[in-house]
Amino acid sequence: MSASSEDAQELGYIGFRLLEAPVVRRDDPRALKYIVDHLKPGTTIERRFEVANKSGTKREVKLYAAAAKIAKNRFVFADGRRPNELSRWTSIRPGALVLDPWEKAEGKVTIKVPQDAAPGERYAVVWAQNETPPDAQHNIGSIMRVGTRVYLDVSDSGEYADFRITKLVARRDKDGAPSVLAHVHNTGKRALDLQGKLRLLDGPGGLDAPGRNVTQGTTLPPGGRGTVSVDGLDRRLPAGPWTARLHLESGTVKQSLSARLTFPAPGGTSLAAIITSSHGGIWSAAAGVLAACAAALTLVRYRRRRAAPSRP
Repeated sequence: MSASSEDAQELGYIGFRLLEAPVVRRDDPRALKYIVDHLKPGTTIERRFEVANKSGTKREVKLYAAAAKIAKNRFVFADGRRPNELSRWTSIRPGALVLDPWEKAEGKVTIKVPQDAAPGERYAVVWAQNETPPDAQHNIGSIMRVGTRVYLDVSDSGEYADFRITKLVARRDKDGAPSVLAHVHNTGKRALDLQGKLRLLDGPGGLDAPGRNVTQGTTLPPGGRGTVSVDGLDRRLPAGPWTARLHLESGTVKQSLSARLTFPAPGGTSLAAIITSSHGGIWSAAAGVLAACAAALTLVRYRRRRAAPSRP
C-alpha cells in the first residue's frame, strides 16, 4: 500500500521540504512549494531539498523521480517508479538515506534538459519513500511516499501564464445546500493550480456572508478548461440577490470577478450576471535569462510538501 505525503506527515514518519528556489521566482508561492521552472534546451538546473525522519525509529528513505501528468484537471502521479521523459532527465543524489530517529539530511535534484528537447511543459514528482515490510506484529507491509511536484516548461522563448473566469453559476443541491461554480479557461502556456476565495456581499437587507475558500485540487493544463467550486456555504443563506466577488490565483497569476447572483430553488442552477472582471497575464523573461539566473538560489522558508494523486 502507499500513502501521500500528508498521510506520512500525520503519522510522523517522513518530512520533505525544498531548500531552494530561483531568485526570479521568489514571489511565486508555487515555486516555494514545487520545482517550477522554464528552461532552454540544453540547460541544467539543481535544487537542494531536506528529508526528515519524524519518528523514533531508524528509517531508510529511497529518493527518486517518477512520472506525473495532468488528467481530468487533476495532477496525477504514476504508480511506483514508472518513468516519463522528465523523470528520465532527472537524477537524485543520494539515491537513498539512512536516517536515525529525528535526523535530517539533504539531497539534490538535478534536471538536465537535452539539447534536442521539444518545446512544451512536462510533469514529474520527486519522491522520498520509506518501505515497512511485514513482521510478526503486522502481516501487511506499507510504503510511505512524500515529495514535491515538478513543472518544467521547455522553449527558446519566454513563458506566458494567464487564465480567464468565463462564468459563475449559483447552485443548490436537492437538500438545499448552496454552492458556487466558476468556469475557468487557461489561456496561457503553463499549467495552473487554482486557489482563491469567494465573498458574498450586499445581500437581502444589506447582509454580508463570511468569505469561503474555493475547493483546491483543480490543475488546468495549458489551454485547458475546467471548474472550481466554492462549497460549504450556509444552507440558511437567502436566495439573494448577492454581489459575488471571486478572486482566483495560481502563483503570481491572478484574476478577480464581480457578479450579481441569486441562488435557485433546491436542485437548480442559476447563471450569475458578471459586473466586472480583471485579468493580467504574466510574461516571464526569456528562457536564456531565466537559465542564467537559476544559478543564483535563495533559501526559502520551511513548508511541508505534498505530492498526491489529486492534490500534491
